[in-house]
Amino acid sequence: MSNVRQITFGGENAEAYWSFDDRFLIFQSTRDDLECDQIFILEVATGELTQLTSSGRTTCAFFLPNSDRVLFASTHEASPECPPVPDRSQGYVWPLYNGYEIYTADRDGTNLVNISESMGYDAEATVSRDGNIVFTSDRSGDLELWSMDSDGGNLKQLTNTPGYDGGAFFSRDGTKLVWRASRFDDPVEEAEYFKLLDEGIIRPSHLEIFVADADGQNVHQLTDNGAANFGPFFTPDGESVVFSSNVGDPQGRVFEIWKVDMDGGNLEQITHNGESFDGFPMFSWCGTRVAFASNRNAVAPHDTNVFIADWTE
Repeated sequence: MSNVRQITFGGENAEAYWSFDDRFLIFQSTRDDLECDQIFILEVATGELTQLTSSGRTTCAFFLPNSDRVLFASTHEASPECPPVPDRSQGYVWPLYNGYEIYTADRDGTNLVNISESMGYDAEATVSRDGNIVFTSDRSGDLELWSMDSDGGNLKQLTNTPGYDGGAFFSRDGTKLVWRASRFDDPVEEAEYFKLLDEGIIRPSHLEIFVADADGQNVHQLTDNGAANFGPFFTPDGESVVFSSNVGDPQGRVFEIWKVDMDGGNLEQITHNGESFDGFPMFSWCGTRVAFASNRNAVAPHDTNVFIADWTE
């Protein structure tokens, strides 16, 4: 990456994903007087910012192709209040709020439509260029990948292995999926995972990167390093995947962006910040730029901002 520039300033901003015309980024942010994440759209050229949501907690927003609509997950129907943060007495855990449903909306946040309509956790949705949606749901009793159309129809389960499957993205041509997953060799670890799942939390300390066809077939594992690997995205040529990982830090505290080939070889470190978090890389659809989130240049504790860089190989 070269010519790195910061485009948000202050607050907790993350998961910034490009519109299909590369003019806008949609992301979640806790800033100013907000108590939890809400969805914003930023016009990259002008810096104009639009807030789409204002109640519940939101996550994982994405643009729909050939449309003025977006999608995101929100808990606002369960309650307009921000849900409680998880109890960290069990260590670092991620919450799985049962109130999360996936919605489509106009780009100003109006005309909301619930397209997941299922009790439990439905979130982490992204979209292919032909409009196919992949998301994570616990509707089967485990956290699996599912696909659906933009109206919620044509629902299909894509994974069916014990463990968390989430954070999936399509390749540029829509034929492949890449995602993060936990797998278990130890039945005690598997039992602990399902115990935490029943409590509405997961422990993301060991996640590996997997790739498969868009229908969930031909699964193969790209990483096997025992670290917390997540936020994968295909490079523009489709020959590699970039992702965030703490594999380079023995203490597990520093996350950098890494790249690995589709056969799991040629692991390469892309960012060298060394003191903080770099993650959620996504390439623009033209393939020349990458957006990512980082703690670098933080003015206040916990500040995470969105950055854009040029991509040159």
